[in-house]
Amino acid sequence: MVAVRETPVVSVRAHRQLRLPASHRSPAAARAVVREVLAEVGLTDLMDEALLLTTELATNGVIHAGTDLDVNVAADDRGVTVTVTDFRSGPIGPATPVPPDEGAEHGRGLLLVDQFASSWGISHDPDGKGVWFRLEVPSTAARALTGEKRGDAPAVVTEVPEDDVAAIARTAERVSWLIHIGDELRTKLTLPQLISEMLLRLCEVIGAPGGVVYLDTADGSGPAVVAKHGNITSGDTMVSVALPVHRPYSGRVELFPDSDPPPYWTSLAALSADRMALAIETDRVTGSDRRRRGWLTFLAEAGELLAQSLDVNLTLALVPQIMVPRLGEWCAVHTVDEWGNTELAAAVHASESSLPRLRQRLAEPELAARIRGVDVHAGAVPLPPPAEGVVIPLVARGTVLGVLAVGRPVGRTHSRDDITILEDAARRAALAIDNARIHSERAEIARDFQQSLLPSALPKAKGLAFAAEYIPAATGTEVDGDFYDVLELEGGGYFVSIGDVCGKGARAGAVTGLVRDVLRVMTRDHRPLPRTLELLNQTLLEQSTEGRYATLATATVTRDDANLDIELVLSGHERPLLLHREGKCEYVGALGTAVGLLPKLAVNPVKCTLLPGDALVFYTDGVTERRDGSKLFGHANICRSLRPLAGYPANVIAAKLRSAVINYSDEDPRDDMAVLVLANEAPLSGG
Repeated sequence: MVAVRETPVVSVRAHRQLRLPASHRSPAAARAVVREVLAEVGLTDLMDEALLLTTELATNGVIHAGTDLDVNVAADDRGVTVTVTDFRSGPIGPATPVPPDEGAEHGRGLLLVDQFASSWGISHDPDGKGVWFRLEVPSTAARALTGEKRGDAPAVVTEVPEDDVAAIARTAERVSWLIHIGDELRTKLTLPQLISEMLLRLCEVIGAPGGVVYLDTADGSGPAVVAKHGNITSGDTMVSVALPVHRPYSGRVELFPDSDPPPYWTSLAALSADRMALAIETDRVTGSDRRRRGWLTFLAEAGELLAQSLDVNLTLALVPQIMVPRLGEWCAVHTVDEWGNTELAAAVHASESSLPRLRQRLAEPELAARIRGVDVHAGAVPLPPPAEGVVIPLVARGTVLGVLAVGRPVGRTHSRDDITILEDAARRAALAIDNARIHSERAEIARDFQQSLLPSALPKAKGLAFAAEYIPAATGTEVDGDFYDVLELEGGGYFVSIGDVCGKGARAGAVTGLVRDVLRVMTRDHRPLPRTLELLNQTLLEQSTEGRYATLATATVTRDDANLDIELVLSGHERPLLLHREGKCEYVGALGTAVGLLPKLAVNPVKCTLLPGDALVFYTDGVTERRDGSKLFGHANICRSLRPLAGYPANVIAAKLRSAVINYSDEDPRDDMAVLVLANEAPLSGG
């Protein structure tokens, strides 16, 4: 037997200490520190063994302790001492290691430490435990192996068989090559390539003619061959070592010797299996993290795409297109109406030619009943063959909107991760559908409200024509502030108004309705136009909310033989254009004060006459302020557009002016636009 002695304390020449996280990269960081210290003191002869044992202790700490690690490296003239401390309480293993069972998941690192270190030990405290080893230069180690004392230092003796010491010395370099694959090579290899490299090294180190590595993912498909090397025989002699991988994986390494293998085969195979398991677990964690990031990106993009659609039918059509083919071979969305009836709203199949067959299958009584009867609280419910998929209720804000049915992906069933993603996607889809429904309902209310603020039809009279065009800037749920109105008066004549209320939305709509109704009531009560505007101004000022004002152009129209007499009042509004039948344009009216701004209203009535063939064109500021970049449509373009239309009917003038304004720019309108045309279409004298 050979005596291994613990060395005495000597002067430290280099020292490093660092804390590392429980990460697969920590062993490499620990090796780098040991390499730096040994290079600094010139003990490069100890490099291979020191790096090997440091990797063992750091890897065991990462895998089995799962805590941060403290690595302490101290070198002197005679050797180096490395201590790896974790912060998990409990025993690390027996003080004198024994060869582990083939199914064991720990203990092999200490066996290797005991075989290669000059001395080693374990320390415990309430917060954790540490393992240290010491390597000495050959001359010092030789004296330790022969039992010689150094000075007066006491010796701690461990008995090691001489044959084992000789075998260890001969195979140290080979064992180091077996275990450690450089980071540069590791990053270039796929998992099967990496496992194949490890198996090849194992077979070469122990002299096995062949071997195979199996991995079972517990999905019912059975174990798969991950790597194979050399000659595989079916003889009775075989060394089998379990891969210490975590669920859902299991696996083993099988070696096929020519004859009875020596005992150390099992230990070295188990050590290599540890490294294979670590590579498999690292690949699994990395792949899972990559897939998780991919799914998060998918869900974010799907949610963003669905959120951009505020149309119910478009949203329903988008949902299955998002699901196929990534989450299933086919997808169908059924909606539920207020009476609980289920109806197919959209369906998509990865193969377009299979879509008619899918629709037929979805209409089959058994499958239709399964879809209709899904429990809203049950989550994903599996579909029976031949459909083979899952059904998920679409629930938003406590309301059942429908059902999402997704067929399984090609070649496999839905995994647990697939179901989780489908349930999340279904929640997002249900919320998008509900938002689209709410938006559609509000848009319909806004359209009805807006329509109620405009006349359903304009009056018709012989020799007098009215025409209007309205272009809202807001879409969806907004109510615009521009309006126009034409009211036929008792005893003949007409009251004409066009206006622009400050703001948009419900407040602007309320003010528009108020202005329109007050004007109608006052006019029908035969109030003079200036008095009507004064009463309207007073009514708006009495409102509690500030900023309720409007610009108006109001006029009364009476016929005098073939001519039309106009009394026009402008309350802060654009001056209308009088288009003469010979093509001349002129502005008419005198500016006054907008209603709802000041207690005293400036009213400046102006009278003008429309001869046969003349037209009076009213418009709001959205027309003049129509933009093409930084340029405005302006008054000059209105005149330029109207001159060629002299003598045309009122509806043609209104439509042509609308087209000119809209076509001026590719941009969507920024403000509401209203155009009202009053034309004297009485026959020309002598015509």
